[in-house]
Amino acid sequence: MNNTKQGTLYLIPAKLGESSYGSVFPELNKKIILSIKIFVIEDIKSARRFLKSLKYPGNFDDVTFHTLNEHTKEQDTIHYLNEIKKGYDVGILSEAGMPCIADPGNIVVQQAHKKNYKVTSLIGPSSLFLSLAASGFNGQHFTFCGYLPIQEHERTRRIKNLEKKAWFDNQTQIFIETPYRNLKLFESLLKSCKAETLLCIACDLTLDSEYIKTLSISQWKKINPPIHKKPVVFLLSKNH
Repeated sequence: MNNTKQGTLYLIPAKLGESSYGSVFPELNKKIILSIKIFVIEDIKSARRFLKSLKYPGNFDDVTFHTLNEHTKEQDTIHYLNEIKKGYDVGILSEAGMPCIADPGNIVVQQAHKKNYKVTSLIGPSSLFLSLAASGFNGQHFTFCGYLPIQEHERTRRIKNLEKKAWFDNQTQIFIETPYRNLKLFESLLKSCKAETLLCIACDLTLDSEYIKTLSISQWKKINPPIHKKPVVFLLSKNH
């Protein structure tokens, strides 16, 4: 708490998997996190687990946890930042990677800007940007498409549209899938895309089991990537 000025809204990144905290994040992150007593979180159990792993010094009974997930209504978040004007810092804690990047939190950040509160992003990994950098694809013109449709015919149509953008606009197409549906999406990509289109699969980023490979669709048809029930980023590109 700072009695002389308003607090800050910190965007707190989390590990992408079971790696040591110190191997991914700077020490300053930990110092700031351990000083915060108000958190906006997606899941209370995982948030407490994360804080315990950092040896959080406070009693969780004295910590305020505000929930923000796909079921949270925007009007229910209006009071989440009330303590900032009293000098308290608030932290938005991601489940994995960076808050607000393929992750909830942006509506609270919007509220902070409207109220002229300071917003600071702590340094941490983003699976989207790590995979883009490692793919060899165009990193100056790209789009993140989120999740593709589940229904096969809709998914196929979406994949073909993304492939067209990759080829005609030289725009890298980035998307993700629920881990247990990774193989289904992989199969759809093999069936829907041209043989020469490039596909990068980035799995278990920052972990010892990290797997990043860029190949043409025709080459992928000869490989079974180890992506079942693992966090994966898929990227499509034209073949130069």
